[in-house]
Amino acid sequence: MRSIDLSVTPLRELNAELQALQEGANETQWRIENPFGFHAIAVGVAAPIDIEIAGPVGYFCAGMNKHARVLIDGNAGQGVGENMMSGTIQVKGDAAQSAGATGRGGLLLIEGNAGARCGISMKGVDIVVKGEIGHLSAFMGQKGRLVCFGDAGEALGDSIYEARLYVKGKVASLGADCVEKEMRDEHRHELFELLKQAGENGSIDVSEFRRYGSARKLYNFHVDNAGAY
Repeated sequence: MRSIDLSVTPLRELNAELQALQEGANETQWRIENPFGFHAIAVGVAAPIDIEIAGPVGYFCAGMNKHARVLIDGNAGQGVGENMMSGTIQVKGDAAQSAGATGRGGLLLIEGNAGARCGISMKGVDIVVKGEIGHLSAFMGQKGRLVCFGDAGEALGDSIYEARLYVKGKVASLGADCVEKEMRDEHRHELFELLKQAGENGSIDVSEFRRYGSARKLYNFHVDNAGAY
C-alpha cells in the first residue's frame, strides 16, 4: 500500500500522482493520512484503484472520479463526488451540501446525513444516504437514483426530470413538479439491488420506502403553469 502524509507531501503533488495513474497501474492501494479538511483531495482520478482517506475532507473531494474506489473515514465538505463518472465513493460520516452534484455515474454512499441540494442536477449517479437529506435534494435531477433512509427536507425533487427518488422517512415537502409515485414490484427489485450494491445484506425492507419522481408537467411551457417555473 502506498501511504501519503499530507502534513509532509503537498496536496498538488499527491493529486498529480493520482491523476497520472492509468488502468493496469501497479500501485492500486493508496492511503492518505492527515487530510486536515483540505479541499479537492483525490480529484480527477481515472484509474481503478482503492483510495482510503484517513480523516475529514473539505470541498469537492473525489470530484470527477472515474473507476476509483474512494473511502473517506470522516465527514466530507461541500460537493463530495461532484461530477463523478463511475467508481464508488463512501463517506463514513456526514456530507455537506451538494453531495454528488451533476454526477453522471457510479455510486456515492453516505453513512451519515447529507446537507442541502444532495444530488443537485444529478445525471446518472446513484446516491444512497443512510441518514437524512437537506432541502432541495435532487433539484433538477435528470437521471439516476437517490435513496434516503431518513427524513428529507423541503422541496424534494424540485424541477425534477427523470431521476428516481426513494425515501424511507418523512418528506417535509415536495418541490415543483415532483409527486409521489406508485411503488411497483419493478421498483422494489431495483431498490433491493441498489441497496445490495451499497453493502446492505437484505435486512432492509424495501417496501417501507416511498417513490417520488416527475409529474412531467413542466417539460413544455404552458401558461397555466407559469407560476411554477
